[in-house]
Amino acid sequence: MMHPQACSYNGGMARLFPFRALRYDPTRVNMTDVVTQPYDKISADMQERYYATDPHNLIRVILGKHQPKDNDSDNVYTRAAKTLNEWRVEGILKEEAEPALYGYSQTYTVPGTDEVRERRGFIALAQLSDYADKIVYRHEQTFPKHKSDRLALFKATRAYCEQIYMLYSDPTFTAEKTIFESGAAAELEITDEYGVVHRLWKLTDAELIKRVLAAMEDKWLLIADGHHRYETSTAYMHERATELGVDEKAAPKMDANGLPAPAFPEQAMMMTFVNMEAPGITILPTHRVAFGLIGFTGRKFAERAEKCFTVEEIPAEAAGHFPGVANLLKRLKETPGVAFVAATREGDFLLTPKADAIAPLLEGLSPRQRALDVTQLHKVALEGLLGLSEETIRAGSNVRYVREAEEALRQVGSGNGDVAFLIKPVTLEQMKDVSLNMEVMPQKSTDFYPKLLSGLAMYTLE
Repeated sequence: MMHPQACSYNGGMARLFPFRALRYDPTRVNMTDVVTQPYDKISADMQERYYATDPHNLIRVILGKHQPKDNDSDNVYTRAAKTLNEWRVEGILKEEAEPALYGYSQTYTVPGTDEVRERRGFIALAQLSDYADKIVYRHEQTFPKHKSDRLALFKATRAYCEQIYMLYSDPTFTAEKTIFESGAAAELEITDEYGVVHRLWKLTDAELIKRVLAAMEDKWLLIADGHHRYETSTAYMHERATELGVDEKAAPKMDANGLPAPAFPEQAMMMTFVNMEAPGITILPTHRVAFGLIGFTGRKFAERAEKCFTVEEIPAEAAGHFPGVANLLKRLKETPGVAFVAATREGDFLLTPKADAIAPLLEGLSPRQRALDVTQLHKVALEGLLGLSEETIRAGSNVRYVREAEEALRQVGSGNGDVAFLIKPVTLEQMKDVSLNMEVMPQKSTDFYPKLLSGLAMYTLE
């Protein structure tokens, strides 16, 4: 159900632009060696690997290394700006000669299965707006620390090197047909470290670009990935509009071919747009590992949990952390309704909520929020049973967010975690229902797979 009343945003509309992207020169670098996963998915080990792979890897810009002697004039942000500028001067990065949109497809195997899917979208700029304008909707909470980091990077580099993953709804598939049905071969193909095949098409024909932009004019947008970058870019847009003395909602400039451009550079941000009506969208769960819990034992937790949940112990011979994680996930998937697995060093437990018992802990939340597995996990298990505050959870002081269930169990088995909560993924329909009603889920509620590669195209502000 699309809740059309939530989308009547006082005449606002999505405003998209083609752009002259800054791109790596493929004759100067091996593209596979210079692109990265998004900054917030890069572990310390991945950062080291990217650094070692190629001296022109984008890691040096989007997630550089902090140094002990960093100061106001020489730090991770100033080094990122210097690096980006040097690559432009050297011709490693070149600006495109004409404005374009970029078709973008990703072919991948759904993790844990043999199913192969293709997700299609396109890269363009979009005008930034506040959530209150009801053009762009969010679905997750964000971390202030991450936003301050990205703002410092944006201001130093004057460039957006990573895309925001935006969803929109169009049952007619107009944009996809315009971009992908020409039969032209992709101009770029890269296979990343997860085996995902990324392909890129460049669309420069002015009339075709206008057709795509027109198809998007009446659309609302929903952030799938990139909440921090979106909110940071919007804050920067407000700041720059004030500094420049311009209307942040000013009409676009038009070029000789009738193609629009932002009224001022910071008015827009680079995004990849994916039609949520199309096949190929995969949402994975993000599991939780609670750690640093004083006096915690698995048995005591299971006993305490019986106040709010029906607790069923999963026998060790059926579970066995290695390789029995598949059995745990199978039991979870086969359990109807809301359910979690609590994996501890003393045993693994399947938890299904007792509706009457948990109701007081969910007071003040909308019915759509109360029905979410991730909300019940946070409010009942993390806050109610473990006594962690919402602020503590948001700060990450006692909770880690882990994509791989096996890694979550490994942390518990090694003593680096007290309990791993394995959770089902949020559905796309649940996410739409929450977002379009101007509500948000707990942080790290969704994990869209695969991630958009960073370094395929960049948007420079000067």
